[in-house]
Amino acid sequence: MTKTLRNLVLLAALVTFNFAYSYGVTGHRIVAQIAENHLTGKAKRNLKKIIGEQKLAYWANWPDFIKSDTTGTWKHTDRWHYVNINPQPDFKRFSDSLKAQDGPNLYTQIQKLSAQIKDKNTSKNDREIALRFLIHMIGDLSQPLHVGRAEDLGGNRIRMKFFGENTNLHSLWDSKLIDSQKYSYEEYARLLDVKSKEEVKAIQAGSLEEWFYDSHLKANTIYANTKADQAYSYDYTYKFTQLMERQLLYGGLRLAKIFNEVL
Repeated sequence: MTKTLRNLVLLAALVTFNFAYSYGVTGHRIVAQIAENHLTGKAKRNLKKIIGEQKLAYWANWPDFIKSDTTGTWKHTDRWHYVNINPQPDFKRFSDSLKAQDGPNLYTQIQKLSAQIKDKNTSKNDREIALRFLIHMIGDLSQPLHVGRAEDLGGNRIRMKFFGENTNLHSLWDSKLIDSQKYSYEEYARLLDVKSKEEVKAIQAGSLEEWFYDSHLKANTIYANTKADQAYSYDYTYKFTQLMERQLLYGGLRLAKIFNEVL
C-alpha cells in the first residue's frame, strides 16, 4: 500500500471520532487556509516539493487524528499541543516561565519542527511530518487555552453549558464557538483574511515568545469573563466572537510567516 493510500485510509477511519484536543476541524483548516493565502512564491514552490498539490488545510488536523492510533506510535506527541503557565505580571516573567517549562511542549516543538523543515539535510518524509505538525501547532498556539493554566488543564475542568449542551471551556474554544457561526472553513477564511500589507506585517511582527504571551493574555481575559457551571448561548458568542476570529486570523498569518522563513 502506498504512503498516500495509507494516509487516506487512516484519515477515513478517524474522521468520525469526536475530537476535543485543540481547535476543531474547522478552526485548524481556517488557520491553514489563511496561511496558504499569504505564502511567497518561493515558499509555495518548496512546499509543493514536500506535499505536492495537497492543500495545507488537508493536513491541518492530522496531528489530532493520530491520537486515535492504538499502536502508541504517536503517543509521545500528546504534550506537543500545549503549554501551561500560571498568570505572570509581565512579559519578562512570562518568557522566563515559558522557557523553564519541561519539554517537549508546544513552545519547544514549534522551534524544533521549524528547524527540521528548514534543514535541507532532513529527509523528505521527516520534513513532511514536521510540516503537518507545524501547520496544526501554530493553530494550537492561537487557541488561547493552549497557553492556559495547569490547575484546570487549559479549561478542560471548567464545566458549563453552551446552547443547552454540556461542554467545558476548552472544548468551547476549540470548536463550539467557531462552529456556532455555521461557516465552512473556506467561507470563514475568506471573511477573516486581510489584504493590507501593513496589517499583515503588524500581525506577523514579534518573537515566538511574544506570540505565546499574546495568547496567554487572551486566555486570562477568557478566564476572567467565564464562570464555571453557567449556561451560555448568544451572550457568550456576542462577547467573544470578535476575539475568536482575531485568533484565527493571527494564527493563519503567523503560520504563513514561519513557512515563508523556513521553506
